[in-house]
Amino acid sequence: MTNETYQPPFTMTEKTTNLIVEIGEYVGMITAYDALRPNPVLRRESRIRTIYSSLAIEHNTLTLEQVTDVINGRRILGPPQDIREVKNAYEAYERVSTLDPYSVKNLLLAHKIMMKGLVKEAGSFRSGNVGVYAGKKLIHAGTPAKYVPDLIQQLFTWLKRSKYHPLVKSCIFHYEFEFIHPFSDGNGRTGRLWQSLILQKWKEVFAWIPVETLVHENQAEYYKALQNADEVGNSTEFVEFMLVMIRDALKEIHETHSSKDVVTNVVTNVVTNEEKVLALLKQDGKMSANMLAVSVGVTQRQAQRILAKLKKNGRIVRHGATKNGYWEVT
Repeated sequence: MTNETYQPPFTMTEKTTNLIVEIGEYVGMITAYDALRPNPVLRRESRIRTIYSSLAIEHNTLTLEQVTDVINGRRILGPPQDIREVKNAYEAYERVSTLDPYSVKNLLLAHKIMMKGLVKEAGSFRSGNVGVYAGKKLIHAGTPAKYVPDLIQQLFTWLKRSKYHPLVKSCIFHYEFEFIHPFSDGNGRTGRLWQSLILQKWKEVFAWIPVETLVHENQAEYYKALQNADEVGNSTEFVEFMLVMIRDALKEIHETHSSKDVVTNVVTNVVTNEEKVLALLKQDGKMSANMLAVSVGVTQRQAQRILAKLKKNGRIVRHGATKNGYWEVT
């Protein structure tokens, strides 16, 4: 398998498209009234909740209050390894925005920060084979160790080149990463960290959205979605699950912090392809006809016709050249 042909199995569905649109509307509203930027306390609380939840999924025993104390530099009574996990995760999340989501070298650096002092192979791909167990039952066997470096490079190349919407790409990457299971330990927390990085490179607000909290609260469903995707050999169900988690995390932020003056207009029932294209362009005017086609579930020619019709009717305006320009929704 070469970098050019690597294509993670996934099917774009109506549910996926509608979730993309709905998430985009929430991102737009949160960005518009800037719920998190003016309040560093809320941002720090969100970061702490994210770290607590991601580690709790991995059976860290510290409470949210204890995690808060560790991050604030207070001494607590607790298992040294659990305390180390918190300190490492905090450093990783603090530095993640400086990393390149398409760099395997940066991935290894993130894992080294996340797992230093916890495993011998921190910052390195595993040298042996691993499996994921439920009790004594093997529920997933990771990719044989000798194939891991090549498969991860192929996954990163796909991530950079894929025309899928960033929301979809982040979820597919999360699933494929866990399927390969490239490290001896820390795959779950590193995979969630990297999805967060992909999302915040798309929209900065995701640096402060505690998606992991919703995953922790729905942990059984999270693992079930992973397992079901393994069984059918397609990540669609997992992608839909993660998009729902992202939508719900944004919805919680919006409902908690929006003022009565904010006009809420969340798209929950998209009717026509034209409306879908308009909603997608509102959140990312740089989307190409090909990207729109993939997201909406039509051919590239149909997407071009929709764009031409919307432009003719004055619904959208093109700015700049074909390659580097963007669409403005009027």
